[in-house]
Amino acid sequence: MSLIGKKPVALPAGVEVQVGPSEVRVRGPKGELGFPLFPEVTVEVEDGQAKVVRTGAGSERQGRALHGLVRAHLANMVQGVTEGFSRTLEIVGTGWNVKKSGNGVEMQIGFCHPVSLDPPPGIEVEVPNPQTIIVRGADKQAVGQFAANLRRVRPPEPYKGKGIRYQGEEVRRKVGKSLA
Repeated sequence: MSLIGKKPVALPAGVEVQVGPSEVRVRGPKGELGFPLFPEVTVEVEDGQAKVVRTGAGSERQGRALHGLVRAHLANMVQGVTEGFSRTLEIVGTGWNVKKSGNGVEMQIGFCHPVSLDPPPGIEVEVPNPQTIIVRGADKQAVGQFAANLRRVRPPEPYKGKGIRYQGEEVRRKVGKSLA
C-alpha cells in the first residue's frame, strides 16, 4: 500500500465530501471541486476524516498507484476549498508591465502589441503593482496551468534574465560573447 495513501485527510469545519459511484466532490467556503474515482479505489468519510481505501477490483499494481494519487488529489481539494492556492509571477524587463483588464491581464512585454489573457472560470488574477501578477483559485491544477500560460508568453531568457518568472525562481545566466 502507498505510504501517502494510508494517511487520512482531515476535514475542517465547513467542508463536505460527497462520494458517488464514479466521482468524489468536495464543497467548502471557497467553492466546489470534483475528481473522478477509479474502480480500484473508493473514499470513506467518518469522524471528520476522509480515507482512501482500495476496493480490490482491477490490477494490484494499478490499485497501488491510484491509492496515493487519489489521496493526494483529495488533500489538495480540501486545502483548495478552505484556503485556496496562489502563484506569484514577476515581470523583469525595462519598460515591461502588466495591468488588470476586466477579469484578465494585459501585458506590455516587448512585443509591438499588448498581450491579453483571460483566466478560466474559478481563477482570479490580481495585479498589486506593474511588475507582479498573483493568480489565485481553489483548484491547484488550474492555478498552476494559468500561471504557466502567463509565463509561456515571455519565459525568462538566459543572457539578460528578462521575462516572466515565478517568484523566487532562479534563472541560470549564461556568459555572453567575449571580444578578444
